[in-house]
Amino acid sequence: MLAVENIVKRYGDHTALDGVSFEVPTGKIFGLLGPNGAGKTTLIRIITRITGPDSGMVRLDGQPMTAADVERMGYLPEERGLYKKMKVGEQAVYMARLKGMEKAEATKRLKEWFARWDMESWWNKKVEELSKGMAQKVQFITTVLHRPELLILDEPFSGFDPINAELIRSEILRLASEGTTVMLSTHNMGSVEELCDHIALIDRSHVVLSGSVKDIRRQYSTSTFRVVFKGQAVAFANALAFHGELLAHKEDDGLCTARVKLLHGATLNHVLAATLPVVQITGVQEEIPGMHEIFIRAVSEEEPATVAAGTTE
Repeated sequence: MLAVENIVKRYGDHTALDGVSFEVPTGKIFGLLGPNGAGKTTLIRIITRITGPDSGMVRLDGQPMTAADVERMGYLPEERGLYKKMKVGEQAVYMARLKGMEKAEATKRLKEWFARWDMESWWNKKVEELSKGMAQKVQFITTVLHRPELLILDEPFSGFDPINAELIRSEILRLASEGTTVMLSTHNMGSVEELCDHIALIDRSHVVLSGSVKDIRRQYSTSTFRVVFKGQAVAFANALAFHGELLAHKEDDGLCTARVKLLHGATLNHVLAATLPVVQITGVQEEIPGMHEIFIRAVSEEEPATVAAGTTE
């Protein structure tokens, strides 16, 4: 749906974005990741046409994005902002009207959302009476009310308690299941693993990693396995010798759990063939790195790494 092509943006001597390119597949949840100052917010402002690039292009459905395409988007910025003296319902209707909705339709949809989220009693309260989390729920609703095709969420879980964070997660998944394309900018790697199909990681103004979450996690695999067995740890270690390195092991209630890193050229089958004659193996699981570990490793590398699979679905 969305294609970012060779975007460059400079502010004086500072290059905020330097040749940034990636694609956001239609109907998927896409994670835009990166440390503070990497250029994520600048890129989002370019996509939403708040500012323009010095060079490069943003395409929507294969065509250069125009001002009219903004109506097809919903954008929830990290910096929340509601008029404190306005009543909640009045504020929500006003923001819906800014998105081009008729007052009657906006009011109808808002009443449905407020009922579904048990917020009916908020309608005539002033915004200043709401907690931060309550205000963020109102702003989330106004962001998605016009049923955007592309939904851009910048740190949507910030300030929410676990119950309301789960509510927002469920809503994002529901919207994606109904065909909405979601771009999620967040530092919460747990949310990335749970929600995102694809990601792009920006660091120091460049894309250093992009692709499907599944393929990226596989790319960063270290060929390390957790092996659970009954028997003597020494016998296991001796049998393992030429096929794997024993990183650690512990014993608990008659079971040993060993972390084994395959040696060059060895496979899990080699390890199993060597160790099964001397111990009883009850479980094997590969250790696939989480997005938090990958994030740290990727921003430490000098050369960008792109995983092709899943980027253009």
